[in-house]
Amino acid sequence: MKKVSITTAIFAMAFVSLTAMSCKDSEKEQSKAQDNYTEMNHDSADSGMNHDNMSASNDMMDSNTQSSDAKQVLADYMALKGALVATDEAAAAKAGRKIETSLKGFDVSNYTSDQQKELKDIIDDAIEHAEHIGKSEMDHQREHFKILSKDMIDMVAITGTDNTLYQQYCPMYDKGSAWLSMSKDIKNPYYGSKMMTCGKVQKEIN
Repeated sequence: MKKVSITTAIFAMAFVSLTAMSCKDSEKEQSKAQDNYTEMNHDSADSGMNHDNMSASNDMMDSNTQSSDAKQVLADYMALKGALVATDEAAAAKAGRKIETSLKGFDVSNYTSDQQKELKDIIDDAIEHAEHIGKSEMDHQREHFKILSKDMIDMVAITGTDNTLYQQYCPMYDKGSAWLSMSKDIKNPYYGSKMMTCGKVQKEIN
């Protein structure tokens, strides 16, 4: 009888021990499952954040891509520069009126709110100088072209450019004056044939 009681007690203890171990294992599995769930949710959140960041980055890239309006203004500016290089007053006046029209039709809605504000200020100033170029003599055309060139440099910094541009600089004209060109070769719009190659490339803009 004692042997039966002892045997029964041993089985009971073993059962309790196994039950306790099973509970601990179950708790570990639940804890591990919870950790995995938390980690998955964290990864999912990170994925969402990365997606949002990528979307924001893509929006910014789109806003920095040169628009057709920006291309047109730049093309008109280059035509004006060419007329000044050739010291052709009539052609410069015509180009001035052309760039004035392009500037007035510039749609800034594709840019960020901060960029829109900057562009509007630049465009307003550039229009004023384009108007003067459209009705002035050569000397005054070149004076206003200097400020217009600064406006164009500021504009390209926002709109970007599909083509490589060269910011060039003449140290002689009005204590130093810059302009944009699509060629590395120096053709000075401030002096024309008088000092055609006076200047240097300051910066390459891509």
